[in-house]
Amino acid sequence: MEHTEIILAEIEKRGDSWYRVAKATGISESLFGKWKKKPSSKISSGNLALLADYLGCSADYLMGRTDNPEVNR
Repeated sequence: MEHTEIILAEIEKRGDSWYRVAKATGISESLFGKWKKKPSSKISSGNLALLADYLGCSADYLMGRTDNPEVNR
């Protein structure tokens, strides 16, 4: 699974909308649409960090590097 697919699935699992996440993170709503159309799209490290913080999970989880969504502290 591509990292953007993981991100969109997490947003959907939480019952959030792209609009709400965009407003909370400052990431453009159109970028979410781009990810939906082309899951292999790149994501900046800044956006990845914003989404990990918003979703309360690790960036490694969103990138598909681990199945554990917990943030290592």
